[in-house]
Amino acid sequence: MNEALSDFRWKVLIADDEQIIREGIRDSVDWEGMRLTVAAEAEDGEEALELAIRHGVHIMLVDLNMPIMDGIELMKRVREQLPDCKIVIITGHDEFAYAQKAIRLQVKDYILKPANPAQLAKVLRQVRGELEEETSRQQQWQETSRQITRSYPLLRERFCQQWLDGGMTAAEIAEQLQFLKLPDACPDWLGVIRLPESASSAAVLKEDDRQLYGFAVDNIAAEVLAPYPKTIFRDPFGLIVILLWSLEAEADFYRIETLVRTHLKIAAEVHLAEATGDVLGLPVVYRKAKFAVMRETVVSPLVRRAKQYMLEHFGDSGFTLEAMAQSLQTSPAYLSRMIKQELGTTFNSYLTQLRIRRATRLLNATNLTIGEIAEQVGYETQHYFSTAFKRTTGLSPLQYRKGAFGREDAQGE
Repeated sequence: MNEALSDFRWKVLIADDEQIIREGIRDSVDWEGMRLTVAAEAEDGEEALELAIRHGVHIMLVDLNMPIMDGIELMKRVREQLPDCKIVIITGHDEFAYAQKAIRLQVKDYILKPANPAQLAKVLRQVRGELEEETSRQQQWQETSRQITRSYPLLRERFCQQWLDGGMTAAEIAEQLQFLKLPDACPDWLGVIRLPESASSAAVLKEDDRQLYGFAVDNIAAEVLAPYPKTIFRDPFGLIVILLWSLEAEADFYRIETLVRTHLKIAAEVHLAEATGDVLGLPVVYRKAKFAVMRETVVSPLVRRAKQYMLEHFGDSGFTLEAMAQSLQTSPAYLSRMIKQELGTTFNSYLTQLRIRRATRLLNATNLTIGEIAEQVGYETQHYFSTAFKRTTGLSPLQYRKGAFGREDAQGE
């Protein structure tokens, strides 16, 4: 027997309107020897219910024929409030109809008055045994659950790597997502972080240092992305991979790079890729992201700050190059030239890319109106937004939304 259970005392309530019966029951049982304790006594059903709930009793000895609330009604109410409580009937009513009702209410036994002490002790031992067995099973299950919970990070890492390597069916992926308490859908983003081969103070990072830097970056990423559903793990190539289930996480993801540079004094390369919306397409996104981060060109601190600033402010309809340049303490002309040189596109084109990319995700994933989406992504009017959207994608926002839903319907058939 579990050591904790051997010291535990199960609480019993005796409910009978006759004091002499209650006293007879109380005096005929070796409660201490049976690891039981009489927590309360009641002379009517209403009082019995109140005391049972107050004390959280485990066993009730109930007379069927009590005033105010009879035993059958009491048992119904107890079943609602204390579903695990064991009920034993002790009554002078031996009618079969009463017994049938009691059986339906999951009564453990049915003893006629006057209660035989030996029979009562036998029944109580059986009921206590059931309680101990149920509690032991529950404790074992809780311990198993705790062990599984502690293993979640490792289990998630193994599953996610297997998912990204391909070869899993959609049903297997959905089952594992549910088991590992991850959102039951394809992530919105797949992020990859590559640690540098060297640090400022060493030609090549030693493996121990690399591990320490890796843990530090993991911690920074976990803190920055705390508000979002996610999983963070290392792939076999030493890359930090982050799956994110939130459209809003984009700007915060890119903050990781800045914080790593500021606090760790290393230049980690980061890449964030949009997922396809299809769980089976994620391995392709992963392969492209790996390739992208390995060939990522060095971006100057100014342009890196500009990218971050644009991610955080593109939803502002009054956003301008001049306002950003002023915030970054540089001239608009110089900033524009650096963006073009390092990102291979103009300020306006890059801003439009950000806005239209977010708009496509909102059209796919939300029921927001076209006007609401236009406002969220920084356009003053729906007309201006629709014009920019069609110029970029070749479709109007409404056509794009209908086409996206049509593709989903086709996949579901």
